[in-house]
Amino acid sequence: MKTPSLEFAFTPVNNRRLNALCGALDANLRQIEAALDVSISRRGERFAVSGERAQIEMAARALNKFYAEASDELSVEEIQLGLVEIQHARDEKLVKKIQDDEVPAEELALHTRRADLRPRTDRQAHYIKQIQTYDISFGVGPAGTGKTYLAVACAVDAFERDLVKRIVLTRPAVEAGERLGFLPGDLSQKVDPYLRPLYDALYDLLGFDRVHKMFERNQIEVAPLAFMRGRTLNHSFIILDEAQNTTPEQMKMFLTRIGFGTKAVITGDVTQVDLKSGQTSGLVDARNVLYGVRGIGFTIFQAADVVRHPLVQAIVTAYDAHQRTRRS
Repeated sequence: MKTPSLEFAFTPVNNRRLNALCGALDANLRQIEAALDVSISRRGERFAVSGERAQIEMAARALNKFYAEASDELSVEEIQLGLVEIQHARDEKLVKKIQDDEVPAEELALHTRRADLRPRTDRQAHYIKQIQTYDISFGVGPAGTGKTYLAVACAVDAFERDLVKRIVLTRPAVEAGERLGFLPGDLSQKVDPYLRPLYDALYDLLGFDRVHKMFERNQIEVAPLAFMRGRTLNHSFIILDEAQNTTPEQMKMFLTRIGFGTKAVITGDVTQVDLKSGQTSGLVDARNVLYGVRGIGFTIFQAADVVRHPLVQAIVTAYDAHQRTRRS
């Protein structure tokens, strides 16, 4: 059986755009091939794409999109993010829910130093609207879906709009007891490596110098979850990251820290729990107990929402399929 193929050409050709589209040694074309499972061959401005029909159509859209956007060069990030947008099938029910939310669509533009920051999938748009609408929001799903990064972006946006006075970042330090006890430094220094993803997002969204000034002014606070007990946090934006490693008691303790004018975002991946065998995850428990409670938002991400290297989505999908096979 003959493999479906599609041939087309960019005419009149713009050689600078064509070179940017293809990349050095056709590296961008190889990325598109790997992400969409197609074969691409070209001679000058003429392209031939072969593979499954649906994949061919996506590849053709990708090539036309990148050619239209190309100037001097296309970065690896631009290629990979563009491929995510093209691959992501629109969920029409979810789109309608986003449109019906009370938050205007223009508020999805977040005030950070990243001018290109925007939701790349429908669920990411839904997640941002949930955070903006509700005082407590949960983002649950696999690695690479933007749960933590977008939560930090929303925190920065709220701070820049003067909606909150400080940003509080926390996570359970599951290994920060006996296993790290021998390391030099105080508890904060021992826990810092576990909070690195949050630091990285802050540096990207605010800049290194501004982040350190905000730390000095106590406008950003980073703390292990255990340090939250007994506190009431007002006019703050709190992010609990890696929440799958909380116990139900810790999750309840955290949720009851919320004070006036405060937003809380809880993120985690229930497939990567590091608790001792037999312990219930606080995130799983909260999803069962609180799902459907008015005023609390939930966004459940899927493998299709992964916004990283295209192979990450394939890896998540493969592991999900393997788990289903083992259960059956």
